[in-house]
Amino acid sequence: MKTLFFSLLFLGTFAGGCKDDVETVKLNIPETDPNAPPATWKEHWFEHNQLVKLVSYNDEIALYYDDDVSRDITWPLRTMDAIWKYTKATYGAFGKDKDKRLFVILHFNKYGGGHPATFFDASHDYRNMIDVGSNNPWTDSTGWNLDIVAHEVGHIVEGAAKGVHNSPAFPIWHDSKWMEIYQYDVYKNLGWESEALRWYNDKMNAVDPYPRAGTQWFKNWFYPIYRDHGGKDVLNGFFTLLSQHFPQKTIPLGKEYTRNMNLGEFVHFWSGAANTNLKQLALDAFGPADEQGNNWVLQFDQARIDFPGIVY
Repeated sequence: MKTLFFSLLFLGTFAGGCKDDVETVKLNIPETDPNAPPATWKEHWFEHNQLVKLVSYNDEIALYYDDDVSRDITWPLRTMDAIWKYTKATYGAFGKDKDKRLFVILHFNKYGGGHPATFFDASHDYRNMIDVGSNNPWTDSTGWNLDIVAHEVGHIVEGAAKGVHNSPAFPIWHDSKWMEIYQYDVYKNLGWESEALRWYNDKMNAVDPYPRAGTQWFKNWFYPIYRDHGGKDVLNGFFTLLSQHFPQKTIPLGKEYTRNMNLGEFVHFWSGAANTNLKQLALDAFGPADEQGNNWVLQFDQARIDFPGIVY
């Protein structure tokens, strides 16, 4: 993921298991539908310079392919429609009525990986969007193909939830740890049981070097919180509390966080979302120091003073 909305870093720094069942999606001619997305979109970001074409759309999704992606591949519309609807039902709207659709661009044999943008971002014409390239032809709707598109939507959540731009927790959880629980929740609650089990088994064994060597974010932090303290509601609760309490300023399209969190604040806000003190869980999961070696317990104690409205 290329960083778009995570400018704060510089302040201090599917359908599950369905490979077949391909359906034909008939595209309404844009000229006959006043609410149709644009028929083409010229990329103008990073190394991207393709004129991508609208291949299908509905009220929730506008799906664009470059010229090398087969138009016979139709699962992305169904999959992204389900993910986007669930995401908005869980975390709220992203922008105003005009921003209802998620724009999805898929590439074949170019631009490996993916990135998101949000309705805050001029760089992508103020659209909630994901842009993903792959060296596979997007035939299957499982595995990596599913995971990468869901992953990028998760970045939209962290970067624009509740109408506030940026992700103060990004320097703590980096580019994947939030997605581990976001994607598990999406797959599970959409009834994609085989995908949810696959994802769960993989992430229970995932190990990272931050904030300390051997950290298991999903196994020892996110999944226990999710399992024991409200499932999707605790995930949404974290972003709700951020939007209500964490420092921000007003910008033309909404608000924007003005700084990053430290680990102590992170634990405090998650404790508020879980309605229980998660200090010991955090000590067990992360140890007593943050990634820079600072004692986060002191930060946690200060966070309880600085943000008294967060109670548990």
